[in-house]
Amino acid sequence: MIDTESRPKVITGPLGEPLSRDTLPPANTSRWVVRRKAEVVAAVNGGLLTIAEACERYDLTLEELASWQRSVEREGMAGLRATRVQHYRQAHERKGKYS
Repeated sequence: MIDTESRPKVITGPLGEPLSRDTLPPANTSRWVVRRKAEVVAAVNGGLLTIAEACERYDLTLEELASWQRSVEREGMAGLRATRVQHYRQAHERKGKYS
């Protein structure tokens, strides 16, 4: 059984706002804008949700959530923009080849 009592009740969201389980995007979210993706990543990274809980709650694959986390680590919230994913991926690959 997961000990939910030891997890923080409120963490800081991607825009500096307090984020709690009650303020997370709804479980039936189908339109994933940058802010919502960033909130889920912040919730997982802050211990508000486990990876398994986030994947189950939002019907995400482990790979999808991991790609959001990598995007935030590499490029910040801008890396979560669907229109920029390919650009950032190519830039990161070029940087790795020539570093």
